[in-house]
Amino acid sequence: QQRFTDGVSKGSRLGNCHVVEDILGEGSFGIVAKCRNTETNKIEAVRVYKSEEGVLEVAMDEIAILKRLRRLNPDTCNIVQCNGFFFDKENICISFELLDLSLQDYLQEKNPRGLTTRELRPILHQLATALSHLHSSSIIHADLKPPNVMVVNRHEQPLKVKLIDFGVARLVSAVNQGDWMGTLHYSAPEMLLGEPFNESVDMWALGLLMVELATGCQLYPGKTEYDVLRFIFETQGQPCDDVLDRGCYTPEFFFSQEFGTSRWRFKTPAEYQHGFCASETRSMKLNSLNDIKKNMVQDPGYEEDQKIFVSLIKSMLSLDASRRITAQEVLKHRFFAPSLHQNSTDFSARSPVPPLSAASWEECVDNNHQNPASWQSLSCTLFDHNFKIIAMKTECIFLYLFTFKLWDVMSMCVCK
Repeated sequence: QQRFTDGVSKGSRLGNCHVVEDILGEGSFGIVAKCRNTETNKIEAVRVYKSEEGVLEVAMDEIAILKRLRRLNPDTCNIVQCNGFFFDKENICISFELLDLSLQDYLQEKNPRGLTTRELRPILHQLATALSHLHSSSIIHADLKPPNVMVVNRHEQPLKVKLIDFGVARLVSAVNQGDWMGTLHYSAPEMLLGEPFNESVDMWALGLLMVELATGCQLYPGKTEYDVLRFIFETQGQPCDDVLDRGCYTPEFFFSQEFGTSRWRFKTPAEYQHGFCASETRSMKLNSLNDIKKNMVQDPGYEEDQKIFVSLIKSMLSLDASRRITAQEVLKHRFFAPSLHQNSTDFSARSPVPPLSAASWEECVDNNHQNPASWQSLSCTLFDHNFKIIAMKTECIFLYLFTFKLWDVMSMCVCK
């Protein structure tokens, strides 16, 4: 079977105005190519989706989410800038600004054992800012992890990061109890147990991401849902009965019982599934979340900051989603208080962080007369002649897009 990239190589053309300069990555949905836009002479990152029905649905969903986000300023809201979408034969392509490298790669390059508190602080603040704006728009990212956070420029300090990949993002109103999306290692317990969930699943993932950046290790790297839940409960204890009662998948992992301190007992591997063998995949095994500090890199003079950081992480990893800290609350946390290091040059001392008020929210929203040309281009004509030709040549794609009412996002097309 040919690889998807066989048809996309250096020098090939995507659509009418994108020339491929390199292949940046390949995944199950398609590829990301480094392209030069011949109309603007700018370098862009173009995500090319496979022309398969399930993949097209993901592309359609991402475009719909990106349309909702385009009123936000991508720089002040720490969200990747989308330049628009176009078609290459039967493939949907989405163009984004080109960023430097992922947080995952940055961690390996900088220090695989973890980042210092001074390095963690601006990253956490910016990701909380991005999530605050997503959640204010009633959007769940649902796949927050180091590969989906990009560093703008690794040589600039403090580090600037942006959230990318909205392929599985959903409106809060569009999720149903029992849905599962995202990456297993970063999945919140309420999602694994089939409880009703909302944007708080992103805060759980943010907590796990920050632990990984602080220690160099994934906290709950299970290969199965059972193992991830087992790791969570061994470290944090079992959720209260009221939480477990709400999960439609709780009986899959627990036995109900009449006696004992809890109405629910977590199944052994043998009870969970005949022949199932639990596996130990943790390189960092904690007795409690308080042990995070012992696994952080030594940072002389910042021991108190590390304690406060761990306290903040614990509030993100509450087993009860209703008690989990919100992105807005993270931005007000004392971890960002400038008084912690008045004489230092780190992020918190140089740049006091106010709560995200209505005024600062509006600051992140570009009015049309303030927008750069590249941002204004998102409101171009409905769709070009190219799409009409593609529709006639690929009737199944046309019908698919028509069925899912993609007409309302055609205004994002930028290449004619």
